[in-house]
Amino acid sequence: MDLLGSILGSMEPPPSIGDEAKKRVKEQNALLKKKQEDEKNRLEQFRAQTEKRIHAFVTDSNKQKYKWEPMDKVFRAIIHEVADVAGLTSFSFGLEEQDRYVMLWKKEFTPSDEEVLAYRRGEEWDPEKAKEIAKQKEAELQLEAESSKSKTVSNPTHNYKDKYKHLIGEEAAKDAAKQTTANKSYGFVPSENKRDSRTIEQVLADTRAKKKLKTDTGSIPDPSVVSPSSEDTAQP
Repeated sequence: MDLLGSILGSMEPPPSIGDEAKKRVKEQNALLKKKQEDEKNRLEQFRAQTEKRIHAFVTDSNKQKYKWEPMDKVFRAIIHEVADVAGLTSFSFGLEEQDRYVMLWKKEFTPSDEEVLAYRRGEEWDPEKAKEIAKQKEAELQLEAESSKSKTVSNPTHNYKDKYKHLIGEEAAKDAAKQTTANKSYGFVPSENKRDSRTIEQVLADTRAKKKLKTDTGSIPDPSVVSPSSEDTAQP
C-alpha cells in the first residue's frame, strides 16, 4: 500500500444521512413543490376571473371605464396583459404596496392627459367641472390676447434731434448726406496710348539701330536717346 492509500484508509468515512434526515429533506422538497403549484394555480384562476370581468366590461355599452380594487403588482401585471389583448387602455394609480389599483378605458373613451393627471393626484375626475375649467382658461387667453392688442406704443416726449441739435445741425445726417459719384476716368489709360502704330519694317529698323549703337558704345543705350527716324531707316 502506498502513502496516499494509507492516509485515505486511516481517515474516517463521512457521516451518512440517516433515514429520518432523508425523509425530512424529501418532505421539504414536496412542500416547496406544492407551494409552487398552488401559486401557479392561483394565478391561473385569477387570469380566468380577469378575462371574465374584462369581457363583461367590454360587452356592457353603458360603461366607459372600469376600476379594479387595489392589489399586488403580480396581479396588476396580469390585468394589464389581458386588457392589452382585449384592446383596452389601462393605467395604474396610487401608491405601491398601499392602494395602487388599475383603471381600464375603452378605446373610444381613451382618457385625456388632464384626466390621467387628476387620477395620479388622487382626485376624482369630473367631466363637467373639467369643461368649466377649460372654458375659464379659454376666456382668460382671449382676454389676454385682447389686452395685448389694445396696448399702444408710447411715443417719446422729446425728439433726439433737439438734444443733439448742436452736433448734427438742423437736418439729420442722413438727409444732409450728399450722393457722390465715382470718377470713372480716374486711373484709366486709353488703349490708343498703349497701341504701337509703327509698321513691321519700322520696328525692325529701330531694333537694328539699337543693336548697332550697343556694339559701338559697348553699353546699353539710354532710353532717353531718340532712335533714328523710322522714315530715314525704312527700307525702300
